[in-house]
Amino acid sequence: MLNGPFVLAIDQGTSSTKTVIFNEKGKVVARGSEPLHTMYLDGGLVEQDPQEIYENVLASVAQCLADFTSKDGRIEDIRSCGVSNQRETFVLWDRDGKPLHNAVVWQCKRSTAVCEQLRAAGLEGMIREKTGLLADPYFSGSKVIWLNLYNENVKKAIAQGNAFFGTIDTWLLYKLTGGAAYLTDHSNASRTLFFNLETLSWDDELLQSFGLDGLHLPEIQASSSHFGETDFGGMLSALIPVTAMIGDSHAAAFGEGCFGPGIAKATLGTGSSILMNIGPEPKSSQLGMVTTIGWSAGNRVEYALEGVIVTCGATIEWLKTHLGLFSDVRETELMARSVTDSGGVYLVPAFSGLGAPYWDMSRKASITGLTFNSNKNHIVRAALESIPFQIMDVIVAMESDTGVALQELKIDGGLTSNSFVVQMLADLLGKPVVNLGFPEVSALGAAYLSGLYAGVYPDIDYLQKLSAGHSAIPPDAANEAVKASYRGWQEAVGSVSQVSITH
Repeated sequence: MLNGPFVLAIDQGTSSTKTVIFNEKGKVVARGSEPLHTMYLDGGLVEQDPQEIYENVLASVAQCLADFTSKDGRIEDIRSCGVSNQRETFVLWDRDGKPLHNAVVWQCKRSTAVCEQLRAAGLEGMIREKTGLLADPYFSGSKVIWLNLYNENVKKAIAQGNAFFGTIDTWLLYKLTGGAAYLTDHSNASRTLFFNLETLSWDDELLQSFGLDGLHLPEIQASSSHFGETDFGGMLSALIPVTAMIGDSHAAAFGEGCFGPGIAKATLGTGSSILMNIGPEPKSSQLGMVTTIGWSAGNRVEYALEGVIVTCGATIEWLKTHLGLFSDVRETELMARSVTDSGGVYLVPAFSGLGAPYWDMSRKASITGLTFNSNKNHIVRAALESIPFQIMDVIVAMESDTGVALQELKIDGGLTSNSFVVQMLADLLGKPVVNLGFPEVSALGAAYLSGLYAGVYPDIDYLQKLSAGHSAIPPDAANEAVKASYRGWQEAVGSVSQVSITH
């Protein structure tokens, strides 16, 4: 039999919903996962069915509870529930809880022209200053403006004061509490283009400039606080409290222990999101980062800078699928180590442009420095090296922006199994890299925040101890070659004047 208390965490992602039950040591005791359908439509439109998202969550929770009870876990020992969610995806619904439109997914590009209009109207400066974000289709607000301009149903509802906005956390909470709770947390609010980082509230001036002053917005609370109660549509015999809501990247950072300034996390997936805790004050970026709220609990609000790298693992996938340089990604580590260095070969992976800190979306990918001595191992090595190089670019820019020095980098995602990439990252940064080796890190962060409020985890110090046992990869201080190769990378990107090594 399993011994409680337990926390149930829902991680509602773009392609699936994972539900995980954790014990008071932060260990997984039960899991459930349900794939979610996404509609990729013409013109770069990406949508999901709001009702399907809710049902997907219930199916995932049901699987997890079945796993839990099969191990003799007692439902009444589950103290609380936390939710992490795909961040910028949103739903609009009416007073009766009926969606006015499909959920618009963060990947959707429909508002590219809207963002150009916002810039042409001179609003970019105000958006940056108030929200810490850019006028970019990635963020929810620009797509709400688009719907208000081009969708009659939405336009009418907003004009009549009958349109309720919510990111996925808010929509799920509304559904799970039978319409009783209409709330969000600081982290999700900070991704909308509607939220003022200084006042920690919705910004009326922005909403007016966007023509959205008739839109209803949820009340905002700390990520770790009481949001309402649910029995998951009658699945439980008693209600349990929802005591955490947080965006998934922020949840991952919290789950990995980014509790104080200078601790950063990088997700090494298809692309990469790098979040660095910068402390209790917002700091604006001059170097292509966005400012956001990392997490909040009680009166404590921790801000973060985020840098988005467009292409990481996708580069390796391209070498495999389109160039056929290897048949299994696991071969790349051996191939990279079979040559002493990249032989002056650099791969700049601007397949869909370059993200932070360059934001050059018209840039194309390139391989430079090839000679007759170059072979496929040099190209593979150059591709793997492009990942630490890009992360270094972002970290250096973050340090320059804030004056906050990196203490430690936590990493998660598929590429963390490649020890060539991980060791090079540590050597380049000159700081330890901590590899959690744990796939459900967003769910863990939501559980930690929920359990913190519910008393399952006594305090942040206790969580600090739970996240202390992970293996850290120390840097090899003697590795001078890595710094020389980074200078070559800067020349290849054409950025020597913008970014320079500070370590």
